[in-house]
Amino acid sequence: MAKNHYDVLTVGGGISGAALFYELAKYTNIQKIALVEKYECLAKLNSHGTSNSQTIHCGDIETNYTLEKAIKVKETANMVVKYCLHHQKEGKFMFAHQKMAIGVGDTEVEYMKNRYESVKGLYPYMEVFDKEKLAQIEPKLIFDANGKERPENVVGVGVEADANEYSTVDFGAMSESLIEEAQKIEGKITDIFLNSQVLSIKKFGDVHVVITKDHTFTADFVVVNAGAHSLFLAHQMGFGHDLGCLPVAGSFYISTKKILNGKVYMVQNPKLPFAALHGDPDILADGCTRFGPTALVLPKLERYVNGTYLDFLQTLRLDHNVIKVFYDLMKDSDIRNYIFRNFFFEVPKYGKELFIKDARKLVPSLQLEDIEYAKRFGGVRPQVIDKKTKKLMLGEASINPGGGIVFNMTPSPGATSCLGNARRDVRLVCEYLGKTFDENLFNQELID
Repeated sequence: MAKNHYDVLTVGGGISGAALFYELAKYTNIQKIALVEKYECLAKLNSHGTSNSQTIHCGDIETNYTLEKAIKVKETANMVVKYCLHHQKEGKFMFAHQKMAIGVGDTEVEYMKNRYESVKGLYPYMEVFDKEKLAQIEPKLIFDANGKERPENVVGVGVEADANEYSTVDFGAMSESLIEEAQKIEGKITDIFLNSQVLSIKKFGDVHVVITKDHTFTADFVVVNAGAHSLFLAHQMGFGHDLGCLPVAGSFYISTKKILNGKVYMVQNPKLPFAALHGDPDILADGCTRFGPTALVLPKLERYVNGTYLDFLQTLRLDHNVIKVFYDLMKDSDIRNYIFRNFFFEVPKYGKELFIKDARKLVPSLQLEDIEYAKRFGGVRPQVIDKKTKKLMLGEASINPGGGIVFNMTPSPGATSCLGNARRDVRLVCEYLGKTFDENLFNQELID
């Protein structure tokens, strides 16, 4: 067993696990690090380029972010950009696109103008685009199928492409890059084990025993970055029983031709706990526009793979507190109608006809033949239920019971926050193990 002993073992080979693996190797004096991944390759699930909107969420066009959250995500988003620039990945898996959030109708236009005033100090590159300007830089937002200007008042707040503000990343490719760079570091053991599903984690004394289907590992510290399965494994060890998991899948429709020049987001309905529909040029589909995401509650923890239904039931931990959360969601007519409408978006033929009615708020000229259901696009985001408050947490959750183990669940913007979240965990690991984190080098390469 000693040959499979590591100082730190991280579970999960998506962007969060890869970021932690990289930072442990690059910025600490920890010598033996391992990563175990359930599948045959890295970033197979939610970090894959087809499973998310490929967006660097820095808070400038996300209208549902408070100023406090915007400040936080801007810092972590800049880390992603710095990493990609440091390793010359611009134009390879990081790109600069035009991006904006638009308000449609007088109420939303007024909201967007007020929001611009409140965040322009944080994002000095942002501009306000009136209807005339939008007709020049993003004409599909303004003109209908007959070439007539839409009647509603429209305003955009964002940045044009020539400003060179990076907006888009293939987080699957970035995951592979992080692992590759970590394994270049000499004098350390940085082992990767694929096809290694974790069956159980147990603690004996000061050591954790991690059992996979083919191996048994021991580690002084374990960090679990396994999406919804992080909570599943925490429950298995007796931690986090005050939390449950509501898996929400996001689906997309994709255009059959290039429609939008850049990313276009819409004003978030504050009553809805899920993202508003937006359009993104897909870097894996020749720039065709991907519209979405939808929000579909699924009784499984992983999408497009067999099983995980029983894992869902065990992780949900259904009781009166969870039922109260469901009841509160469903009794609100806006949320209830939204949930049912998103379910019908999945129905062949009828779903597209229904979806396009919503998408025309973004692109009024959109026709049925312009889009198709994006098969096998989208992933599952673990929305965490806090049983104490009887509410959805609507953000990242981390369980740290002490004793050298942490469980992380990172729905959007988890990919953007990967390096910032990893820094948090590196600090915990180094403090627990008595090791050193070179924050000066970290800041030099990823912040300053």
